[in-house]
Amino acid sequence: MFVALWEFEVKPRSKERFQKVYGPGGDWAKLFRSDSHYQETLLLHDSDHPAIFLILDFWTSRQAYENFRASHAAEYERLDAVGEALTRKERKIGWFESVEHG
Repeated sequence: MFVALWEFEVKPRSKERFQKVYGPGGDWAKLFRSDSHYQETLLLHDSDHPAIFLILDFWTSRQAYENFRASHAAEYERLDAVGEALTRKERKIGWFESVEHG
């Protein structure tokens, strides 16, 4: 399993639209669902810091995610531009892979 983990600071009055774009049923997830290697998206909100959200995108592997980004570059850039209009900051926390036991 692979997870792309992002942190966003959302502009005031943009939270509802942000959730519609980045949430599990949002525009990003709809795009991702076109790939069989996509698993799910989680959107987390920091109740102590109302403008802060975390997004976790789950994929079968890092390679699957990177292949998807390369093959859907135009759609990815278009949605990224929508997100930039809604946020003050975007930070890639990291790309994480599950640790195999054994």
